[in-house]
This record gives sequence, structure tokens and C-alpha cells, in this order.
Amino acid sequence: MKILFKDAEILGYGHGNIAVDGAYITYVGSDMPEGEFDRTIDCKNKMAMPGLYNCHTHAAMTLFRGYGEDLSLSDWLHTRIFPAEDRLTNKAVYDASLLAAAEMIKGGTVSCSDMYFFCDQTVDAFIEAGIKANISRSIVSFDPSEDFTKNSRVIEAKELFEKYHNTADGRIKIDMALHAEYTNVAPMVRYLSDYAAKVGARMHVHLSETESEHKECIGRNGYTPARFFSENGAFDIPALAAHCVYVSDEDIALMAEKGVTAVHNPASNLKLGSGVMPLASLRDGGVNVALGTDGAASNNALDMMREMYLAAILHKGIDRDTVKTGSADAIKMATINGAKAQGRDDCGAIEAGKKADIVLLDLDSVHNIPSYDLSYTVAYSANSSDVRLTMVDGKILYENGEFTTLDIEKVKYEMKNTVAHYFD
Repeated sequence: MKILFKDAEILGYGHGNIAVDGAYITYVGSDMPEGEFDRTIDCKNKMAMPGLYNCHTHAAMTLFRGYGEDLSLSDWLHTRIFPAEDRLTNKAVYDASLLAAAEMIKGGTVSCSDMYFFCDQTVDAFIEAGIKANISRSIVSFDPSEDFTKNSRVIEAKELFEKYHNTADGRIKIDMALHAEYTNVAPMVRYLSDYAAKVGARMHVHLSETESEHKECIGRNGYTPARFFSENGAFDIPALAAHCVYVSDEDIALMAEKGVTAVHNPASNLKLGSGVMPLASLRDGGVNVALGTDGAASNNALDMMREMYLAAILHKGIDRDTVKTGSADAIKMATINGAKAQGRDDCGAIEAGKKADIVLLDLDSVHNIPSYDLSYTVAYSANSSDVRLTMVDGKILYENGEFTTLDIEKVKYEMKNTVAHYFD
């Protein structure tokens, strides 16, 4: 289908038009592109921007949104989350993943990196919704002498890759995932990393999220979690490391050398009392930094517009510097850097030849008037309620409050029914 976005304010370009043919952008410019279009979208008072990338989340944890609040991280995990996760079912994960997809699409997110369990159900939900995703089965291990070829989690991860990698016209990619240093033994890290290298998969890990995690790893191994993963091959393949709150200067240099992406999760890290990523040090040290929400159980939203705003302002206060980190950094983390982290080199920007992942924001919202600079509006004024359209691979998934791929009332009904019976 050929679609023309006419008279848009285009982030990073200015006033102009965007032509889409099938899954790709074919023209961006001030002139009117040649040819006929199946549909023309009037973008008066609208900003066109690249779709957002949520590079670390646990989609099905929408099921636990608000379930464990104002607790220490240890109490939150051991008294609320872990016991609740023990009761997960295929249907619960499917319903929760579909709700998560709807929330992300409505807020302008076109892709996410998801690490969890019951991944087949999350894949099914995301394919149905039309969103892109890098999905991984979380692996934990505690016995270094185990035959990892017989580990049920590893078997699931391999089957997931073989069944779904690059399906749905490339929208679905399957990564490998090692939950964390403190939940894995070195031989498993080596085994899974070797497998990922062999099949061409990426790696997704939690890294130095808390001070205790970081220090206890040094006590166990004599070096940091980053060094632990690197020594055992996890960073010899394209890797995505979530949190990175307590990474050292040496860790940063190592991550830059290995091409590891650090994923900033400001809301979750603040809410769980974990701390704040040293964003400027990572960025200035040459590390690709992307942005994520973490799960809805610890955020409590999957709202990348909110995450951008928080990332843009938080470090001004932490660093006591209003210049070092700003709107451009937040936007890059949420768009092009996220696409790079997921191995989607033809995504993340509004340019001819890139995938047509386009979001329209309403500039006529009272909180967006006036708009002197589009990047400032995106980062500091706009919010997810301003999203008027979300397009993925040239297909409109959401427009003016309506979902095109989902029966949102059914999605909400099924989720509420699942929640009502889940904790009986």
C-alpha cells in the first residue's frame, strides 16, 4: 500500500512530506513526491517521528502491575513476584503480552526486547498485534556440572529460535538470554554464548542492576559482572545489557570494546531503589545506550514517552549539568540506538530506504503549544496521549484512538478475567 504523509513537521528534518510504499519509506522532503497514493494522511499540526524502541522489558509482567509496591527489591522479588510467577500459565502470559503490545503501540512503541518465560505465547501475541520484537527465554543455572543440552530452559530457547527467528517478515527475532551473573554458572554462560555465536543470535542480560549484585560478584569471582560475561563469551556476540547502574570505568571500556549496548531503565531503577545509570560516562565512553521500561511490575507503565522525559531530565540533576545530557540524547536512545541494539539496521529513522515505522504526535495538544523546536517538544512536553498514529513496516496499527489489529475491548476483558482468577 502506498501512503502519503502530507504537510508534516518531521523530527530531524522540518516541514515536509513522507512517502511510504509497502514496508519502506521511499521519500522524505519538502516537494510533493510523484505518483499516486492509496491514501493521503493530512498531517497539519502533527509531528512525524521514528517509532520508539523499548529495549528491555518483560511484557507479560503487566499481569503483576501494582501487585507488589513500596517494598525492598528483595522483598518485592521473594514475597510477591517469584511466588506469583510460579503460577504462570500459557493463557495468562498470552493475555498479558497482548495487553502489553496494545499499551506499547498506543504509546508509539514499534519494537521491544523482551526477556521472560512462556515465550511462544508472547510471540503469538506480538505477531497478532503487528509489533516488532526481539524475544528471549530467560536462562538460569546453578550446577556447573549439569548437561546443558538437557536443560529444559535451554531446550525451550533453542526451539524458540528455530521456530520463530526472523518470522513475520522479520518483525520477530529471537535472542538468547542469560538472566544475570548471580543466577548463572560460568559453564552455562559459555555454552549458551557458543550456541548463540553458532546460530547468529544476539544476547540479552541483566547487568549490575544493584550495588549488592555488583559487589557480591566481585567477591565470588574477583571481578565484575561485565567481566564475568565477557570472560565467558557472552560479549563476543552482539549483546544487550540491561540496567548497568554500577558499572565501573573498566566495565565501560570493556563494553565499548565489545560493542555491548547498555539499556537505561530510569523509572524502574528509581522505583526499586537501585540507583541511576552513569549515562554520560557510558555514552562518552563509546557505548551504545538504548532505553527501556523494564516490566510493568516495576515501572508501572510501558510508556516510552515518559521514559524519554525522565532520561532527559534525570541526569541534569544527577550531574548538576544542564548541557551534558539533553533531548537529543533521549531521542537517540529511544529510536536509532534501540534499532541498532536489536540488529535492525534498516530501522530507527525517518529516511528513504528505512522501514516505515512512523509515529504521529499531536502538536495541537495544549501542553505542546508553542513548539519552537521539535526535539524539545518530544522530550519535554509531549506524552503518550499525544500519539495519533503508530505505523510498523508500513502498516497502521493504531490511529486516532482505534487499534486496527486488535479488538481492544476483548483484550481488556480477557486480561481482567485472567487477573480475577489468577490470585484466587
